[in-house]
Amino acid sequence: MSYNIRNSARAHSFTVQTSAPPAERVTDESVTCKAAQSTVTCAYQTNIAGFWRNITVLWCKNMMNHSLSITVDSLDGEIHHTCKIDLKPWHFWSKKGYKSFEFDGYPVDVFWDLRSAKFSSGPEPSADYYVAIVSDEEVVLLLGDHKKKAYKRTKSRPALVDAVQFYKKENVFAKKCFSTRAKFEDNKKEHEIVVESSTTGPRDPEMWISIDGIVLIHIKNLQWKFRGNQTVSVDKLRVQVFWDVHDWLFSNPGTGHGLFIFKPGTPEVDSDGDNSSRGGDSDASTGSGRYYNARATVPEFSLLLCAWKID
Repeated sequence: MSYNIRNSARAHSFTVQTSAPPAERVTDESVTCKAAQSTVTCAYQTNIAGFWRNITVLWCKNMMNHSLSITVDSLDGEIHHTCKIDLKPWHFWSKKGYKSFEFDGYPVDVFWDLRSAKFSSGPEPSADYYVAIVSDEEVVLLLGDHKKKAYKRTKSRPALVDAVQFYKKENVFAKKCFSTRAKFEDNKKEHEIVVESSTTGPRDPEMWISIDGIVLIHIKNLQWKFRGNQTVSVDKLRVQVFWDVHDWLFSNPGTGHGLFIFKPGTPEVDSDGDNSSRGGDSDASTGSGRYYNARATVPEFSLLLCAWKID
């Protein structure tokens, strides 16, 4: 997936490459401000029955429903299976359960326990829960902080190779302040990302982007700089930040959103030399003989924040 963003009304354009999972075209429902459906989409690459697969986890919440959808894809996107779980507030029994399905002839089990889960303003829980996906007696993907309970219930062992998250997209609805959380590196802490804006009133519009409480980007005269990019440092890691808030300023309220993209790493430079990439084939030689195909190159992680302004 690519997004074309212009740096300003008269500046050159640039393209941001983000690796949206194939399943998102199937599971990620269209969002409008009128519907006010908050969604969080996360994509992982993991191993199921000896083959590398993409797993897309979609959390959805609106006034009437709260659901979790898990889609397993082949890396080429030709084969997929979706398991949907309704988490309606009045269905307490549905907050703990188990489902089983077959993917490409192999059994896959999904276990979850959200009875004590803590939620903030979004549809994705923040603590006290687990969602475990099991294949061939291995927990190939484990979400949440109740890991011991998950292993005890599934009676399965941890996977030999950890799943890798490579994509997150969140639709957030607010008046002025939009927040999300993400890890820019594997096995590192999660960062809190906040976008604040002032687009009404007598003063010129402004915008602030902060990470872990520190303002890293402050844009004044936003009406002239509604599209742009900047590289910041987060715990000594370079992170590229792209934004496009044209619809905040020049579209009717509720008809468009601000788009923010966060990509770890330095900006790409054209080169004729060999390029090294994250992932590679190193995880294929685990010594177990169970991984039939080498792990495909894992795309660099990308975070997309779609910020919808409401009255």
